[in-house]
Amino acid sequence: MRWSRRLPEMGIFSVFGRYRSLAFELTQREILGRYRGASFGLMWSLISPFLMLLVYTLAFGFIMKGRWPGSSGSTTDFALILFAGLIVHGFFADCFTRAPQLIISNTSYVKRVVFPLDILGWSVAFSALFHLFMNIVVLLLLHLCVKGSIPATAILVPLVLLPLVILTVGVCWIVSALGVYLRDIGQIAGVIATAMLFLSSAIVPLESVPDSYRIVFELNPLTFIINQVREVVIWGRFPDWIGLGIYTLIACVIALIGHRVFNKLRVGFADVL
Repeated sequence: MRWSRRLPEMGIFSVFGRYRSLAFELTQREILGRYRGASFGLMWSLISPFLMLLVYTLAFGFIMKGRWPGSSGSTTDFALILFAGLIVHGFFADCFTRAPQLIISNTSYVKRVVFPLDILGWSVAFSALFHLFMNIVVLLLLHLCVKGSIPATAILVPLVLLPLVILTVGVCWIVSALGVYLRDIGQIAGVIATAMLFLSSAIVPLESVPDSYRIVFELNPLTFIINQVREVVIWGRFPDWIGLGIYTLIACVIALIGHRVFNKLRVGFADVL
């Protein structure tokens, strides 16, 4: 009972710090469970990115003849730039589309008074982060094959992605808590995730967007991170440190709000489920 009174008071990072072993255990179980029974097992985490890259490169690079401003204009460069944006969006979309069912699919945990339900948000993020890491490995290997080297600035990728991870966990807390009471959220999450893909710089360069619509792309939280990942991985330049600092601050505020909303609504989970 002492734990149950303390859990709602725990902060966005302290809950992970205290139950990090549980978070990693849940993450490992989720990752292995996803590929259980598959012939290639975890190899699919490397095969899937290649297949996704081939499909998008064929569609946008060869059929639609897409080219990216500031690049050499080759299809290989376009594929690398496109892939960098797709894997960032894939991380957020994976977490966002699963969030509405996060509590509903773990009703057994809800019945346990001392179980830290907010750790589920971290486990989902870490699971998606594993696949993001594998996608980045594929991206770097492709960059090495095409360009003959990997930019030294690529080591900064974790720092660039950290604000997005914090923001994603906060969004997961909000969406997972609301998903218990509003089941329709699960039906529109996929639509919203798709909209965030096409209204970001993942597949559309900001330079090609009319000025009257550019604000929509710039307000998309994925656009800035996608551009920064490309800066450090594709172009070999340093990220916008000031922009990352502001983004991190906003992400922490959203995560804090998300954690409080989650704790406010969690008191009714058992009654609804």
